[in-house]
Amino acid sequence: MSEKKTNGANGSSHDSRIDELKQKARELAGGEMDFRQSEDCPPDVAEDFLEHIIAYEEAPWTTHVQQLEEVGIQLPAPDSMNDEQLNDKLWEVINQLARMRIFISQTDHLSDRELYTTLWVDALREEVKDMPFSEFSAWHIDLLSSGSEEDTYLYLKYFADEEWRREWLESFPDYLMPDHEEPPYDRDRFLPQANYAIEDEGEDSSETEN
Repeated sequence: MSEKKTNGANGSSHDSRIDELKQKARELAGGEMDFRQSEDCPPDVAEDFLEHIIAYEEAPWTTHVQQLEEVGIQLPAPDSMNDEQLNDKLWEVINQLARMRIFISQTDHLSDRELYTTLWVDALREEVKDMPFSEFSAWHIDLLSSGSEEDTYLYLKYFADEEWRREWLESFPDYLMPDHEEPPYDRDRFLPQANYAIEDEGEDSSETEN
């Protein structure tokens, strides 16, 4: 019986592969990538991480509008639909995005028409990398995450709890904090959420047919 040779205690095969991946990632990032690996990081994890970076860098650009159209979801202009049609189209888009692992949050300050218009005009037209959809990851569209003065004001007014509002004033004592108000719409609690699949390590995940 032949004996299979191991890579040795230092895992020289893994080290060589990781070095190759690091070099390729640096080249794709224009030489600006600084990858620091913990000594406790398993080689397989390091390889998977670097391969993901390379896949991201090599992926073509697209938009969520294009991704929706590719699966047959059309996005008519907001002013071409009445309120009922727009509501149906909005939820068709929201649910299809969720199936594509794209999730929307913090929308309760917007009416259906305002939300659809925001998605149609801007949020769904931003360029993103065309990565495969995965149950282990997700893309998030937070409608108040731009960091603009308007988004900050709306977040503090409608969404921030008292602790966050207090901490904000401690950091910015001259800020004109708005009185808290309940958001005018009740949608966020019905939006699809990003539940992540977990791979069981060391267990046989195959199914046996009876």
